[in-house]
Amino acid sequence: MARYQLILAYEGTDFAGFQRQRNARTVQAVIESALRELDWQEESILFAGRTDAGVHASGQVISFSLDWQHHEDELLNALNARLPQDTVGQSIAQVEAEFHPRYDASSRTYLYTIYHATQVQPLRERYAWRIWPALDDRLLNEAAETFVGRHDFSAFGRAMKPGASTIREVFTSHWTQSQNGWQYEVSANAFLYHMVRRLVYLQVQYAKGCMNMSDLKRGFDEKEIIKPGLAPSHGLILSRVDYKGKKQGYVDQTEN
Repeated sequence: MARYQLILAYEGTDFAGFQRQRNARTVQAVIESALRELDWQEESILFAGRTDAGVHASGQVISFSLDWQHHEDELLNALNARLPQDTVGQSIAQVEAEFHPRYDASSRTYLYTIYHATQVQPLRERYAWRIWPALDDRLLNEAAETFVGRHDFSAFGRAMKPGASTIREVFTSHWTQSQNGWQYEVSANAFLYHMVRRLVYLQVQYAKGCMNMSDLKRGFDEKEIIKPGLAPSHGLILSRVDYKGKKQGYVDQTEN
């Protein structure tokens, strides 16, 4: 019996989220269904993080144990042959028996894409948030910089368990130009529920002139929920999960 780490990509449009739910199509459910065809015996896979309905991934990390007598590449091929078209295992490797993709992670990185167009562009609509008029990138990055560092992000998301810490450390928060728009990259030691979509929404509101810098900072200073709202889920991608030492596991995909 060996422990495996699988780097996973999926197109989130037709999923009700990552985590298994009753009477709903989820990423976890399709992965576990495919594994059971390979005589997988565990009750549940482990995963680096939950993603909401409509959120995509290019570097989700899961782990499982399996009695597999062949090469790892053959396991990857066998698993992919049983997965639907919107889900694929990108790489697989054996890891230590105690490896946990969530608790052992040192950072997670998300990407969020917006595009500027007067009309809907159907080929981009599943993967980006359309905004018009065009936003000023100087203002987007001005807002993004305020989130870097160790803060209490309780005004920008919520803990998954009541009473759990809402302090997070953001390592990277910046916007770069993409095709007719901008892409936001944010990495942190961990994220609160809805935190990335909340940060994107507030930065867009700031760039639109609907709020000022003191409004953003009030979320940290007074823990006050400011201007409720979330960016749409379809613009968000879980890009990578990083680990220290031998547990390194991610696919670096920066073109979106």
